[in-house]
Amino acid sequence: MRLSRRAFLGTAAAPLLAQAPPITRVEVFPAPYPVSGRFKFLAKPERPSVLVKITCESGEAGWGQSVPVPTWSYETPESVVSTLRNYLAPVLIGRNPFDLAGAHEAMNRAIRPSFSTGMPIAKAGVDLALHDLAGRLRGQSVAERWGRKPLEKITLSWTVNPTSLAETEELVQEGRERGYRHFNVKLAPDPRFDIEMCRLVRKLAPDAFFWGDANGGYELADALWVAPRLADIGMNVLEQPLPANRLTGYLEMKKQGALPIIMDEGVVSSVELVEFIRLGLLDGVAMKPARTAGLWDARKQVEIVLEAGLMFLGSGLTDPDIALAAALQLYGAYGLKFPAALNGPQFLTGSLLRRPLEVTGGEIRVPSGAGLGVEVDEEKLRRAFT
Repeated sequence: MRLSRRAFLGTAAAPLLAQAPPITRVEVFPAPYPVSGRFKFLAKPERPSVLVKITCESGEAGWGQSVPVPTWSYETPESVVSTLRNYLAPVLIGRNPFDLAGAHEAMNRAIRPSFSTGMPIAKAGVDLALHDLAGRLRGQSVAERWGRKPLEKITLSWTVNPTSLAETEELVQEGRERGYRHFNVKLAPDPRFDIEMCRLVRKLAPDAFFWGDANGGYELADALWVAPRLADIGMNVLEQPLPANRLTGYLEMKKQGALPIIMDEGVVSSVELVEFIRLGLLDGVAMKPARTAGLWDARKQVEIVLEAGLMFLGSGLTDPDIALAAALQLYGAYGLKFPAALNGPQFLTGSLLRRPLEVTGGEIRVPSGAGLGVEVDEEKLRRAFT
């Protein structure tokens, strides 16, 4: 496989940046959301989030959202707030809000990468706010600014993460009652329980797109044992079976060929994505703008995956409100073909939007307004969290 220069860079050379009033203020608001139901990465009673408001000299503002999950990655709500306020906000003041590439270069100088992008969840909040602001300044949605016509709706997948087989049946039934037709399951570390649980889910949902996600929780021997058995049950894809740094293990999984192997946690930037593709370690990527420092690099990654003829799946970090809207913009713009594991609406309650995003019949509309297409109720936000 040979990747073209356009696929690696994500876009062709950009025209000269439009004139725009410079950025004058960056505000940061910790804003947790109540949690409903049990999800393995969220400790009740709340899901952390941090809102970012970027205002330019004309008074126009854009909103973004960082969604740290310390049980999933290393960024905490506290580290995201301090990174945004002390390191990222200062390098944005005076910048052209249309210069997304320059903003990312400035952020990456302020917080350097290690193996990959440093503090990507924090940087995602800035990136989303800049995409929102640029769209509002031009009266265009994100998809329109990319020159793409988005899907009207995204089909969602219901997340099943039970502690028992009895609970499995209840969770699948709950999803069906709420209009969902497709299911993703959380796997690992017990492969024998996983086999019985997945057999039951497939029996209860024989026509569903069935997606297993181990979140890096298997050892290689267990992953090699469980993958062909999951395939026999009728699972469609296996996401992140091994920890992100077990690259030779991924090569073994690919050689086995029991199921399409999807990467998630291991792909933060397009740089390592290209390396992993060249090494033949994966069949696709479960995209998350929150994980990739926002839409700027997430869009590059989608184009790289599609040009390589691999699978592009849509996922999230139990995203609320603005982060959810951004994921919908990306997946809609690139015509996502598979049900998206966006489970924010499943596990979170409450909203800071004037018009909350809603799921109907297992589907959710792609916002169509300017920028990210949603409006923050700033009065409600300030009243609740300041």
